[in-house]
Amino acid sequence: MRNMILVAAALTMSVSAAQADDIREALESAMQAYEDGDTQYALEELEFAKQLLQAMKTDELVQFLPDAPDGWSREVNTEMNAGLAFMGGGSGAEATYDGDGQSITITMMADNPMVAGMAGMIGNAGLMGAQVERLGRQKFMIMEGEISGLVDNRILIQASGGDVDDMLELLETMDFRALGKFGT
Repeated sequence: MRNMILVAAALTMSVSAAQADDIREALESAMQAYEDGDTQYALEELEFAKQLLQAMKTDELVQFLPDAPDGWSREVNTEMNAGLAFMGGGSGAEATYDGDGQSITITMMADNPMVAGMAGMIGNAGLMGAQVERLGRQKFMIMEGEISGLVDNRILIQASGGDVDDMLELLETMDFRALGKFGT
């Protein structure tokens, strides 16, 4: 098992290094286009570099999604980030967990302007008639079978589709302290 973890870490680092090389190439190409007076191509290369950086950040966020419990499967939604561009940007990760006759979806959105609006809702969950549950130091709002929490006032975590106890158990396996340091 330890060897598998080391291999996975090495693959992640090599993918990150390859992405960094692509980003560096795009930035250098943008600089060259700028120096050549081709501002349109410079802008295109900068946009490409931005997309690569966003993909790298998303890959980092996906690592915070919980592993599937024994006997369950996990499928990561690789299209999650595409919709965030229309909602003000940021990074997102989503996975669906299937097992025990249910399907649970966990979604995370980081550094998105819409996330800030959830802070007031989650902070005043009791006034809205919602149940409040703590997982370690993290507070979650449970309302109409959906669970929402805010990590470091900038990362929204939502769980839906399954039994509330099963969703809480799955969320409890997440490292919220490390997630709060995401992107910093």
